[in-house]
Amino acid sequence: MDADKVFKALGDPTRRKLLDALCQTNGQSLGQLCMQLEMTRQSVTQHLGLLEDANLVSTVRRGREKLHFINPVPLHEVYERWVRKFEHQRLSLLHDLKKELEGE
Repeated sequence: MDADKVFKALGDPTRRKLLDALCQTNGQSLGQLCMQLEMTRQSVTQHLGLLEDANLVSTVRRGREKLHFINPVPLHEVYERWVRKFEHQRLSLLHDLKKELEGE
């Protein structure tokens, strides 16, 4: 995983909207995604290109259509590398506080 590409892709609100749209309905065409964002095909294509480059979106051709699918693996890797370790510490502190407040 190229974490820099993933973070760059996630740093833009339009790309996050695209990921949200694909999470809600996976396998959408460019035209379907454009209608939801009210953007030109060229703009959406550029955003999808960055998401593909970060491996957050994969595509499958179906006839003349190109369908876009969310790839959750890079997001999971970011979670494992950057979020999970902080979450563990926070949960441990909450557990200790609970025990102390309950007099255990």
